[in-house]
Amino acid sequence: MRIAVTGSTGKLGSVVARELRAAGHEVLGLDVAGVRGPGFVKLDLTDYGQVIDALGGVGDQHDGVDAVVHLAAVPAPGIRPDAATFHNNMTASFNVFWAAIRLGIERIVYASSETVLGLPFDTPPPYIPVDEEYPARPESTYSLVKHLEETMAIELVRWNPQLSITALRFSNVMNPEDYAEFPAFDADAMARKWNLWGYIDARDGAQAIERALQVAGPGFERYIIAAADTVMSRPNPELVAEVFPDVPLKGDLGTNETLLSIEKARRKLGYSPQHSWREA
Repeated sequence: MRIAVTGSTGKLGSVVARELRAAGHEVLGLDVAGVRGPGFVKLDLTDYGQVIDALGGVGDQHDGVDAVVHLAAVPAPGIRPDAATFHNNMTASFNVFWAAIRLGIERIVYASSETVLGLPFDTPPPYIPVDEEYPARPESTYSLVKHLEETMAIELVRWNPQLSITALRFSNVMNPEDYAEFPAFDADAMARKWNLWGYIDARDGAQAIERALQVAGPGFERYIIAAADTVMSRPNPELVAEVFPDVPLKGDLGTNETLLSIEKARRKLGYSPQHSWREA
């Protein structure tokens, strides 16, 4: 496929662009940061004119794309003022989705977030492991936008039945160089309770994106995308008993298996995480 990747210079986006190219796809990177050149266009995603122009064709670089992977955003709460985060992220996502529809691009995969599950879980989750089955619980402006993006996608595919939009609720993105600090997490169960001790290796994030590009059908679906394990060496039953003693358990906790359930992604996308900090 010829795929436009927004946020292609970011932590996840740079790995996704690399991995998609390695898999044989042609990638057009779109981002506000970076140096213009072959395979990359510098643009402001909050400017709809720039977005539709870039997706429709840029000089001799391309004359249209088959799919859009939308990863660009202010990537977390607290980086910019709340209003700035909302205006940037919501506007960028609408512009990307709307431009794709106007241009007849029918396949969109984008970064939603684990934060819609209720992070940082100051109010405990309804059950553990968590999954996609309970209503969104945004607890920040950043997370609110992610919830609104999912809501927008539901309506867009209703208006356009041929359209495929896949929301990937990525856990905390990590690269191999980040793993050196993981052993220190065991000393304090509370330090990483905010996302049930989860993470995602960026390379496995890229795998999930490619699987969604390949197999997602028309309509909207959301998936939690996490590593197969937690960031902890301590066993799950011990962690949950200490931090969330009153939360109902939904199935076997396993020893160190992820508590951000990836069963739906495994079943429907064929997602199979290959990387763990324990092997780094």
